[in-house]
Parts: sequence; C-alpha cells; structure tokens
Amino acid sequence: MVSIKVNGKKHELDLSPDVPLVWAIREHLKLTGTKFGCGKGLCGSCTVHIAGKAVRSCQTSVGDADGKDITTIEGIPEDHPLKKAWVKEQVAQCGYCQPGQLMQAAELLSGNKNPSDEAIVKAMDGNLCRCGTYPRIKNAIRFAAKEGGK
Repeated sequence: MVSIKVNGKKHELDLSPDVPLVWAIREHLKLTGTKFGCGKGLCGSCTVHIAGKAVRSCQTSVGDADGKDITTIEGIPEDHPLKKAWVKEQVAQCGYCQPGQLMQAAELLSGNKNPSDEAIVKAMDGNLCRCGTYPRIKNAIRFAAKEGGK
C-alpha cells in the first residue's frame, strides 16, 4: 500500500512500490494528461512535479513518491500564465508532449522569473517534440515570464 497526494488530494493505492508513477497516475487515478512516451526518462512526456521539482514519472516508482506532494498537468490552473501563453503562441500541434513541456517550463519559471534564452534551452533540454515547435515553446515561456509565470 502506498499513499500519494496528487493535485492536493490524498490517494491510498494498493500497488507494489516498484510500479512506475506514470502508471499509478494514468491507470489508477485516471489522470491521463501525463503521457507515456519512451519509458526511459528521455522524452519528457511523463513529466510531473514532486515537491515542486520536475521529474520523469516513468522513471520514478510509486514507492519513491509515497507520502510526497505530486502535481500533474491537471493540477496546473487553466488561468496559469504558461497555459495562456501556450494558447497565444499556438504551441501545440499534435499535443502529445505538451503536458510534459508545460510541467518542465513551470519548474523553470518557479525558480527563474526572467530566464534567458540559454536558460530556457537548458531547462527544456530532454523534453522532445516530434512536431518541432521548439521556437514556439521558447516564445511561450518568454511571454509567460513577462506575464508573471509561476
């Protein structure tokens, strides 16, 4: 039995502690915004926050998240500056990577209110986008920073 707090709500799950967190989130909690991509922590589509830090949920066991605060894309408010910027800049094409991209960007802006282009590229490295919307992602992060992104 593990206990995780996701988006402010506590959940008791009858799972082996070795189960990847992504599967607990998607299959047991039915929060499907977090995507499964590579399963090796290389693409970033499964990124969530644990205690405010961006982590790859495919490489994090539910046991390692036991008792910790987890935020998924569903836990980011719709009026968050990043979500507004994503729409304004028309970032999404296929959209598959976008939850992970947004979660990674949210961690960046939580610690750096005015990131340089270099800081954005460094922070977002490892979040892959098959559609190649990287320039729009960078523009959206810049816009959200100007709007007071958290």
